[in-house]
Order: sequence, then structure tokens, then C-alpha cells
Amino acid sequence: MSKTENSNRAKYGAIKSYSIEYGYVAKKRSLIEDAKFEHNVLHAQQSIEKYDNGNADEIDSIHKLMISLDNQIDGIKIIVDKLKNSGCFLDHIESRPTKKKRNANYELYLEIKAKNKNFAYLVEKLKDSSFLSTVVVLDIETKAEEKIWIPFNIWELDNCTHLNIKYEPDIDSRHPGFSDMQYRQRRQDIADIAFSFKHGDRIARVVYTNDELNTWNVIYRELMILYPTHACKEHIEALKNLEKNGLYAPNFIPQLEDVSTFLKKRSGFQLRPVAGLLSARDFLASLAFRVFQCTQYIRHSSSPLHSPEPDCVHELLGHVPLLSNPNFAEFSQVIGLCSLGASDEDIIKLSTLYWFTIEFGLCQEGNGIKAYGAGLLSAFGELKHSLSGVPQLKNFEPFSAAVQEYQDEDYQPLYFIANSFEDVKQKVKKFSKSLKRTYKLRYDPYTQSLQVVDNANIITEVKREINDGFDEILETLDNFSLL
Repeated sequence: MSKTENSNRAKYGAIKSYSIEYGYVAKKRSLIEDAKFEHNVLHAQQSIEKYDNGNADEIDSIHKLMISLDNQIDGIKIIVDKLKNSGCFLDHIESRPTKKKRNANYELYLEIKAKNKNFAYLVEKLKDSSFLSTVVVLDIETKAEEKIWIPFNIWELDNCTHLNIKYEPDIDSRHPGFSDMQYRQRRQDIADIAFSFKHGDRIARVVYTNDELNTWNVIYRELMILYPTHACKEHIEALKNLEKNGLYAPNFIPQLEDVSTFLKKRSGFQLRPVAGLLSARDFLASLAFRVFQCTQYIRHSSSPLHSPEPDCVHELLGHVPLLSNPNFAEFSQVIGLCSLGASDEDIIKLSTLYWFTIEFGLCQEGNGIKAYGAGLLSAFGELKHSLSGVPQLKNFEPFSAAVQEYQDEDYQPLYFIANSFEDVKQKVKKFSKSLKRTYKLRYDPYTQSLQVVDNANIITEVKREINDGFDEILETLDNFSLL
């Protein structure tokens, strides 16, 4: 890959990661890439009055723009026309819908190749257009302090932003489903379930086709062969429970509503349907409320052993079993709580921690090592690779893992080993104290909402709950005659 191609990697990351197996070699959709994109965008979310074109008028440079607009098609036409008239060239473009701005339904990220003088002219012309809501030059540093979005109750997760990326089947010609119009329509129909879902709704049931059921069957049976020797005991035990309760089997694809009810009883987690991708901040925030955003569609039948994007195989076989484990569920929520109110830089660090733990984590088990990361447990190729003796293995330390370089085009060259779920949870809690926040937040499980700990009354209430909990422990010990 050339330097230019490498620099043009997708700015919109996904929430989850997917192992490179066969055929479709595409970049993994990583939470880290999305966090980096969010950082670049949110750091410059106000228009500038003037662009200084300096003294390098003869040199073509790459300039970055973020444009919000109401109508994507009309807006792009206007941008293309103004590019032609200003002597600028479009080097890269990506789009996504947005719900967080008034008078704007879409955001466009553009990389423009142009002389500084021509680019300055382009910016002025774009700002003059009434069809474009805002035009932000990302080259310019700004000291304006951004208001970080925080959902203060579980209902506000309805405002999470879905991302559009160029690796979807109707955009990327390399996608296994690109030439299958029936599959593309199927994907859209299932995605509509997520777009219309509101908290409190029952998750609509999907009637899966024979092709989809056969795909699930192939993957399920292949992974079951590896789990006894490669998966951690908690994952194996949880999967057996799901099978015992009639929720999992090789001959049908589990329904999210049924699985969500099971999780709620086991660990307090619940599922929420998602069309595919969320911003890193939104996805992590969902974990804080013990909500896991979950896709319902399955990969194309021509490529059952690999998916270039999130699908229900990754979610249901990789993530869900361990989310039914109370200790692991608490660890997942800890990462989510750490993200609330965190800076863009810290969101990148937390996304990297998520990558090396929940997605690609290994753990000590007896005298051996097993996998607990969903990216491993849903992809037999990388699952075998992780324990093959080829990659480097390190003991998990959050301060080093949070800044570790990762691989998004091949198997990971390095994995982190946790001593236990409790150990990794405590280490992440300790790490969270290094994150900068303007205020302290407290999660209330009874109302599924957040409180800002900023007055004596709330602190008194927290103290009372701790004392009540301690009294319960003493009473229990007394009943068992252990005092």
C-alpha cells in the first residue's frame, strides 16, 4: 500500500472489529479509527472568518474541510461546481448522517488538493452558499471549547449517530454482496428496523432466509470445534447456558428480543438494534447504561467465514455470551462510564483499550492462555492465530495498551493477556482516574440515568448507600455465624 493510500484510510470507523479470513481483504472497522475521526472533527467545529494563505502559493497542499448540509445530493453538486471554478481538486470524500446539528442532516469530510490561495477562494464561495449549513476548515487549530455530548438517561441513546462508510455492500465493489441486489435490499430492510427503534420498543423479529440460516449453520459448527481448546471457560459456560435455554443452536439465528430478555435477567445488559456503525463516543456511552448496540443482518452467503463489517455472527457469538457473565458485564460498563465526558484524546485511548480487551483480549486460565475477545471468538482464523505462538503476548497494563499501535489490515501481531476479568476491570478503573473531566458523574441503576456529583446532598446519598450496603454485609455474615 502506498503512503497516499494509507493516508486515505476511512475516517469513519466502526464500533467493532472483524478478522481478515478469506477473499475480501478490507480494513477492519475499528472503534479506534472512529475515535480519531471524531477528534479531528470535534476539535474544529466552528467556522473561521478568514483562511491565511501564507506564502506558499505555488505549492499544492492537502486541505481538510467539514461541511454540514441538509440535502446530501444537492450539496455535493454545489461543492463539485465550486471546486471546478476555484481550481481545486477533490482528493477524498466521506459522508455520514447527523442528528446533533440543527438545519443539517449530513456531514461531509473532504480532503482538497489545492494551492493555498485557491483554497481560500473556495472556502469563501462555499460559505456564501445557502445550501450548506456550516463550512469548517480543519487545518486551523481552534481553542474554542466544545460541549461534549453525554446521554444523561437511557432514553437519550435514541440520539446516537449512525455512520455511513464506504465498505457497505451498496458502495464498495469489493464487498461480497455488491452485485447481489437482493442482498442489498435485504440489508436495507433490516437496517430500517434499527433506524425506527426507540428505547422501550420490542425489537422486531427477523424472518431469516434459507441462505442466511445456512450461513449461520456453517459458522456455528466451525467455531464450536475451536471453542473447547481456544475459548475461555466463561465464554463456553455462557454459550452452553444460551443453548440450554433454547436461544442458541446451529439451525436458527437467535432473535435479539429473546436474547436481550435473557441478558437482562443474567447481568442487567440489554440489546438495542443498530444499522451497523455508531460513533465511538456514542457506542461507549451505550455501554455505560448496560446497552449493547447489536446488528441483525448476517454476512453474504458467498463468504460465510469472513465479514468486512459488523454482523450478527460477531455480536451473537463473539460479544453476547460474555455479556451474560455479571463480572464481565461490569467490566464492559466500566469502560463505558469512563468515556462519559472524556476528551477526544481520551476517547481514542479508551477505544484502543476496548480493542485490546473486549475485542482482541486473551486471559490466563490455569497454566494456559485462552481468548475472551469477541473479534477472536467470532473468527476462527484469527482465533487460531492468537494462540499459535506467532504473535507477541504481553501482560495487560492499561497505560501501555491505551497507546499501543494496532493492526487493521491483517491479524494482530500483539495481544494483551489479562490475569482475570476482575483484574482488568480494576486496572481500567485505576486508568480512568488519569482521564480529565470537568465533573464527576454517577450512574443510578434504579432510574438508568446519570447524576452530576456536584453538591453535598448527592454526596450524602452516596454515603448512605455505602453504609446500607456495609450493614447488609454485616447482617449476612452474622446470619452465617462468621463474625
